[in-house]
Amino acid sequence: MRSWSQGTEAGLLGFAGYKAGMTHIMMVDDEAGSVTKGHEISVPVTVVETPPLFILCVRGYRRTPAGMVAIGDAFAENIDVKVRKALTLPKQANKEAMKKIESDSELCDVRVLVLTSPSKTGFGKKKPELMEIAVGGKDAKAKLEYAKGILGKEVKASDSVKEGEYFDTVSVTTGKGWQGAVKRFGVSMQRRKATGRYRHVGTLGPWHPAFVMYTVPMAGQMGYHHRTEHNKRVVKVGIAKDRITPDGGFLNYGVVKNDYLLVKGSLGGPMKRLIRLRKAVRMQDVKLSKPEIKFISLGSKQGV
Repeated sequence: MRSWSQGTEAGLLGFAGYKAGMTHIMMVDDEAGSVTKGHEISVPVTVVETPPLFILCVRGYRRTPAGMVAIGDAFAENIDVKVRKALTLPKQANKEAMKKIESDSELCDVRVLVLTSPSKTGFGKKKPELMEIAVGGKDAKAKLEYAKGILGKEVKASDSVKEGEYFDTVSVTTGKGWQGAVKRFGVSMQRRKATGRYRHVGTLGPWHPAFVMYTVPMAGQMGYHHRTEHNKRVVKVGIAKDRITPDGGFLNYGVVKNDYLLVKGSLGGPMKRLIRLRKAVRMQDVKLSKPEIKFISLGSKQGV
């Protein structure tokens, strides 16, 4: 991610999970300016299973005329042998890197490298994802102290996500393969007597410029794109013992075994896809309010 919100509270500014499926809830509408404010409404929600993240490494940054440059990576001591081998990490924790980060007078930002825990889910994925997540704090020293405290430990979603908070979600959308212009761009179908063909573009552009411009709707790849959705609200942060799996399990996913998030609306991608969350960069001054949930649907989704 190229940008992060500037949080003054110590903690991770993002998290990651796996899309399990969708259901609906009944909640009291508390959105400002909504015509149904104060009423009980039905809201579609996406269930994101969030097994704990392992804090693999602390990375410090200094600012240069060419942008931020990494000072060094201080790895945890209790990294699994298989993970070290797969990621080609040093055999021992690099203590010199931590000293280098602490002593740098131009330290401007601190981030952590984390590993997901897909093996703790029930859908069969084994290989963890490695990603960088920013750390919140008043200044670089405060960020470093927090990062050192969680290095080598597992962090739960409830440690950095609050109910009612807004997040930006990043994921890869569902792939649809090669599609024509009608489905891909929504152009109108031709009439019966136009050219003998229905699902095609009537013109490829003007005479000049004497080439086909990139703005002309044409057939091509549709879906499987990296996309960011802004301002998605987390209405509930659930724990593992709270049941959220519907009767018969989620379609193409199964049973949710870990902590989970209920995110209002839909999220990009099919079931089992990695969903990355980042504290909203466009709604940082919104007053946080905990939604009042009356009912969560646990009915079977097998016939949907």
